[in-house]
Amino acid sequence: MADIIQLLPDHVANQIAAGEVVQRPASVVKELLENAIDANATQIKLIIKDAGKTLVQVIDNGKGMSATDARLSFERHATSKIRSAEDLFQINTKGFRGEALASIAAIAHVELKTKQELDDIGHTIEIEGSEVVSQDVAVVPNGTSICVKNLFFNIPARRNFLKSNNVELRHVIDEFHRVALAHPDINFMFYNNGSENFNLPSGNYRQRIVNIFGNRTNEKLVPVEEDTEVLKISGFVGKPEYAKKTRNEQYFFVNNRFVKSAYLNHAISSAFDGLLKPGTHPSYFLKLSVNPETIDINIHPTKTEIKFDDEHTLYALLRSAVKHSLGQFNIAPVLDFDRDSSLDTPYDYSKKPTITPTIEVDKTFNPFKEEALSGVRVAAARGGASKDSPSWESLYVGLESKSNEHEDDDFKGVEFESEETTETIFTEDNEVEKIQTTYQIHNKYIVSTIKSGILVLDQHRAHQRILYEDFLRNMTIKEGVSQQLLFPLQLHFSSHEVHIIENLMEDLTHIGFIFSNIDEDLVEITGVPVSVPESEVSIILEQLISDVENEVPESNFSATDLLAKSLAKSLAIRTGQSLQREEQEHLVNKLFACKEPSVSPTNRTTFITMSVEELDKKFI
Repeated sequence: MADIIQLLPDHVANQIAAGEVVQRPASVVKELLENAIDANATQIKLIIKDAGKTLVQVIDNGKGMSATDARLSFERHATSKIRSAEDLFQINTKGFRGEALASIAAIAHVELKTKQELDDIGHTIEIEGSEVVSQDVAVVPNGTSICVKNLFFNIPARRNFLKSNNVELRHVIDEFHRVALAHPDINFMFYNNGSENFNLPSGNYRQRIVNIFGNRTNEKLVPVEEDTEVLKISGFVGKPEYAKKTRNEQYFFVNNRFVKSAYLNHAISSAFDGLLKPGTHPSYFLKLSVNPETIDINIHPTKTEIKFDDEHTLYALLRSAVKHSLGQFNIAPVLDFDRDSSLDTPYDYSKKPTITPTIEVDKTFNPFKEEALSGVRVAAARGGASKDSPSWESLYVGLESKSNEHEDDDFKGVEFESEETTETIFTEDNEVEKIQTTYQIHNKYIVSTIKSGILVLDQHRAHQRILYEDFLRNMTIKEGVSQQLLFPLQLHFSSHEVHIIENLMEDLTHIGFIFSNIDEDLVEITGVPVSVPESEVSIILEQLISDVENEVPESNFSATDLLAKSLAKSLAIRTGQSLQREEQEHLVNKLFACKEPSVSPTNRTTFITMSVEELDKKFI
C-alpha cells in the first residue's frame, strides 16, 4: 500500500499558521505595533485604510534591521529573542520579528523598508503570499516601515468572514488602545482613511488614559498602588458613580502586556461589592508586575490569555489593594465617629467670656386689680383698651339674641343643587368594580383569558416588540414626539463614541432626541422622546454605542433597524417590575396591535397560549 502521509508545502503551512495568529486586520495591527515597541521606538505611526482590509502600515523610528535580518524575519521559527527552551519562561518582550511576519506574509502583500542608524542606506523587501518578489537597497529613514496590503487576498473564504468596516475598525481601535495604554512613554499616532484619529504624546499613565478616553476621565480615576514581593500593582480604577453598562473600559496589563482574565476581573468586582448599581461594571486600568517565571503567556497564539502559578494570592492582593484605595480616597462608605468641625465655636468667639442672660420681672403687675394699674398698664393688660373703655365682657352683650333673630332670614332663600337622575334600561350596578381579566405572575409574566383558553406573555419581550415598532415607525415617517428639558443635559464621551453619535444623530432626531451641541468629548441634549426618562438618557446612549460598535451592518435600513432594537432593549419594562391592572391590559392590547406580535425584535417568543383541552390533560 502506498504511503499516505506527506509534508505540507511551506506556503500551505504558513497559511495554516496564519489562521491561528491572523484572524482579522486587528491581529496584524497588534503584531506590527508590538514589533515596533520591541525595536525601542519612541514614535510609532499606524495608518489603515478600509478598516485594515486594504492597508495596514506601521512606521517606527526604532533600531531597524540589517539586510540579513530583514530577510530572515519572514522565515518560519526565526526569532531574535529566544536561544533556548528556558527562554520561553523568561519572556519580557512582546511579539518578536519573525514570529508573526511569516504568517502575515503568507496571506497578504507585504512591503518592508528598514534602516539601521549607523548604516548609510537601508533595504526594502516585497513579498506576496510567502514568495519574495524583490529585495533591494533603498534610501529610507532610520527605523522600520511595514506595509500590509490586501489582507487574505489568496484566501477568499477567510476574507468573506470579515465583518463590516465599522466593526473591524472597532477591533483595530481596541488593539491600538491596548498597546498605547501599556506604553505611555511612546508617542503614538493613528490615521484612518487619511484623517488623524489619535495623536497621543508621550507622558505618564494618567495622561495617556485622559488623552484616549477624554478630559472628563481625569476626575473619574482613583489611583491604586501596592508593592509586595509577589506582585506590584499600579494604575487606576473608576469611581463607582461612573460605572458603565458595558465593559469597554476594563484593562489588565501583566508585565506591560494586555491580558484577559475572568478570575482577576472577579477580584475587582468583589472589591466594588455594594458600591455599584445593578447591571453596571467598574472601569479599571491596572498594571501588574510579576516574575516572568511565575506566568505562562504561551497558552494561546494571541497571548491575550495568561496562566499564573498562584492565582489565589494574586486574587487576594488585587482585591485588597482596590478596596484599600476606594476607602483611602473616601469612595467607599466608612463609619466615622470623629466630631463635626462645623459645630465648633467660631474663632472670634472662642476667647470671649460667656454672658449670663438677666431676667427682669415687674413685681407690681397684677392683671386682676384694675384700680391699681396705671393707664399704660391697663392698655397693655387689656390689649390696647384705654382706662375709660368698658370691660371686655360688655363687647359680647346682645350678640346671642341678634344671631337668633337673623338665623332664619339668612338661610331662607338658600337652595341646594342636585344632579339629575336618568333612568337606564340596563340593570348595571355602577358601584361594582370592573372584572379583572389579566394577572401578573412573579412580576414577569402576564396571564390573560382568551376564547380557547389562556394566554401567557413575557412582559419584557412584549414591551420590546411594542417599542421596536414604535421607534421604527417614527424613524421611517420622521415624526417622533419630543419633550423639552428644563435644563440642557450634558454628557461626556470619548472622541470615538462622539463620532458614532454624530453618525446616528439624524435617526435619533427623528425619534425625538434634540441635540443642541456636539463637541470633541461633549454631547448636549435639550430634548428627549416622550417615553425616555431624563435619568436614563446616558445609559441608553452607552448601550446604543456598544451595540453599534459590535453589530452595525452596512445598509442604512439595517442601521435604522439596529438603532430601534437597541433603544427598545434599553427602555422595555424589566423582569421584576410590578404593573397595575390597567398597565397589564394596555400591554396586551398594544402587543396584538403590532405587525409581528409573536416574536421580540431578537426573534424570541413573546407569548404562548394554552387551550382548555391542554389544561384538562394536566388533571388526568
